[in-house]
Amino acid sequence: MEDSNQTSTGGFILLGLSNVPYLQLVMYIITLAGNLLLIIVVKINPALQTPMYFFLSNLSFIDIFFSSTIVPKILINTIAEDKSISLLGCALQMYFSLALGATECIILAVMAYDRFAAICRPLHYNTIMNMRLCITLAVASWTACFINSAIHVFITFQLPYCKSRHISHFFCEIPPFLQISCRDTRLNEIAMYVSAGIVVMMSFFLTLISYIHIIATIFKIQSSHGRQKAFSTCASHLTVVTLYYGTIMFMYLRPRSAYLPETDKTISVLYTVVTPMLNPFIYSIRNKDVKCTIKICLSRKVSL
Repeated sequence: MEDSNQTSTGGFILLGLSNVPYLQLVMYIITLAGNLLLIIVVKINPALQTPMYFFLSNLSFIDIFFSSTIVPKILINTIAEDKSISLLGCALQMYFSLALGATECIILAVMAYDRFAAICRPLHYNTIMNMRLCITLAVASWTACFINSAIHVFITFQLPYCKSRHISHFFCEIPPFLQISCRDTRLNEIAMYVSAGIVVMMSFFLTLISYIHIIATIFKIQSSHGRQKAFSTCASHLTVVTLYYGTIMFMYLRPRSAYLPETDKTISVLYTVVTPMLNPFIYSIRNKDVKCTIKICLSRKVSL
């Protein structure tokens, strides 16, 4: 017990990615630029004050802070000789990354429902997706996920870590911590499976059901050009959500015996770095209204 207490108070060593620091930096800059641009565009264009862009702005905030809780530390650990992280720093990183990641799961599902209402129930869309409901859904998503994260971080750091101080991962995430604990982690694993099952699986199935109805409605479109355009949009959205949900389910819904450190690092990069970078481009920057707003802003600056 003495050793475990000493290890816990001394912090941990992150054995993070060390071979692609410049690529990580470039992806982080693109993530910040793309998501900040989207937030600014939605703010300055009254035509974009709609439920869809309200949730997209939420998604952009999540992606900015989600990446910022992880990528800067990766870069510091890659460049510096000291790859340690304090106990408090590790707990905060785990708390915010888990909370923001779970919130993104729910917001993606809500966005899919919003598209279902817009495409499949167009006459009732404004009644269904009124602003009061949108704010309620967003606040509930953020609140529930931050409370859920606090519970998981608390029970994770109640475990003694006497096997090693070295985390075979590039940030503080629950699965690698279960590997180095010298106590039975069965209850922690059950809590993780239940939480991931409720948040991730329910969000995924709500998204899937929404898109099944959307695709069924698209088939009824008479114009082949209209069908092709709608399918293109749906395909890009489904690609991103499948990548995000799939990688998180792979990380959090496996038995502990199936953990593979090197594979897990790669999988984690997909939902902590790649997806936040792709989201603003897939969901909105290709949108005609967004592109027009950006062009107007650029032409005004050029004329000045």
